[in-house]
Order: sequence, then C-alpha cells, then structure tokens
Amino acid sequence: MNSEMLWWTVLVTFVSGVGGTGLGGVVSAMIRKNSDKTVSLLLSFAAGIMLAVVCFDMVLSALRPDESTKVSLPIVLIGICVGYAIVALLNYVIDQQTNPEIKHIGKDHPKTADDLDELIHSNHLQKHMAESSNLFTAGLIMAVAIALHNIPEGMVIGAMYVGVDYTKIVSSSGFVMAVVIGLHNIPEGMAIAVPLIAGGMKRKKAILLTALSGFPTVLGGILGFWVGSLGPVMNALALSFASGAMLYVVFGELLPESYLMWKSKAPAIGVMIGLCLGMMLIL
Repeated sequence: MNSEMLWWTVLVTFVSGVGGTGLGGVVSAMIRKNSDKTVSLLLSFAAGIMLAVVCFDMVLSALRPDESTKVSLPIVLIGICVGYAIVALLNYVIDQQTNPEIKHIGKDHPKTADDLDELIHSNHLQKHMAESSNLFTAGLIMAVAIALHNIPEGMVIGAMYVGVDYTKIVSSSGFVMAVVIGLHNIPEGMAIAVPLIAGGMKRKKAILLTALSGFPTVLGGILGFWVGSLGPVMNALALSFASGAMLYVVFGELLPESYLMWKSKAPAIGVMIGLCLGMMLIL
C-alpha cells in the first residue's frame, strides 16, 4: 500500500468531511438567512458532477479495475445495491431517532418530505424553539447519525485514490468527488448546528462539534483506500459499494434538497451543467 498516497487521501478527506460540515456550522452560526436559490443551484450542480463521476468513471473502473482483470457485471451490481442500501438505512436511522424528539407527522401530514427542514431532519425547529432541551438532544443525535453517515462517503474518496500517483491528487476524479461531497456536507452541518445553537450551546462550541462530526469521513477514506489496495477484485468491490452510496446521495438527498429549496426548472439545468462538466473532467 502506497503510504504517501494514503496520507494525501487522509488530507483530502479531512478537508472534505471536517471542512464541509464545519462550514455548514459556520453558515448556521453567522448567517441565519441564506439564499435558497443559490444553494439549490450548487446542490443540483454537485449532483450532476457526482452522477457523471459515478456512471462514467467509478462503475467502469469497478468493471475493469486493471488491464488484466475483468469483474462480472452481477458482482458490481450487487456491490452498488449494498452501498445504496447501507446509506439508505443510515438515513432511516436518522429519521427514527430525530422524529421522536420533534414530532411533525400527524394524521393530515404527508409522510413524504414536502419541506426542506424535514428532508435534512431539522423538523420544524421554529415551532419548538421553546423546547431547548429537546433541540439540544436532537442536535447531538443528528451529529452522531451524520458522523456514521460520513463513513461511506469517505470510502468513496479513498477507493478512488487507489492506484493514483500523488502528482495527480488535484487532477484525479477522486479530488472532484471530494469537492462535491464537501458541498453536500454543508447542509448536513447546518442541520447539526441549528438545533445545537437554538438549544443553548455557544456558537463556537457548536461549530467545533459540527466540524468533528465530519471526521469519520477520514476513517472511511482510510478504509476505502485499504480495501481497494488489497487487489483488483477488492478494489472493484470498494468502487461498486461507493458507487451505490453516491447514487443514494444524489437521488435521495442532493436532488430532493435542491428542488425543495427552489421549486422550478432551474435545478434541472444545474444538474445538466454539472453532468456535462463532470464528463469533460473525466474524459
């Protein structure tokens, strides 16, 4: 295993995970009203790039991890489904842990997320501002849940850096994915910091705790890099698992968040621009 490349992977995942969630915490602490339209376009743009990297790079690399090895399509598809299912399960756990703290689903309320606060698990915070203890507990639960959620995201970056020369750190697809995951972590950091600050925690401490919730991204990066370094077949499995995880992030998080922030056709344009740019970066 290339130890020098591993350290670069640790650095990139640290910036993407800790930096992304930490920036979300800063935004929550400093700016209460952000531009939903701008964030919507950023998220849809990131979704397009991520989709291009998954479909035109990660999956193809999983099918043929090197020139002498070819992995069968069913194995790759199983890896993709497992990755998708695990991240979906983690999000389900978040919902189950946060909903009991702040009720918002009644008889006349649809069970699907029709509001951004529900999708990122903020759950009508304004209505419950007086319940500071509940808000504080919800923020802590959110931090733990999102910390676990960040592990497979780190594995994506780590798996994509296997076999990459350290001189191509910035120009590789792994770096592109790290930037996109960092953007995706911003609203997650906001979802942690808002209830913590509203629950009475000092802003600096809330930002620090929010940033630390992104640290498991580094652990995931190390795990993904290690598994991918065990051989071509293991690298293919790591890439296929990571592909499934990212497909859930795109279709289960980024795109719904984007459309709920700006209910128009504009996010679709952002996706197409991101998709085309992602293909250009890869090819």
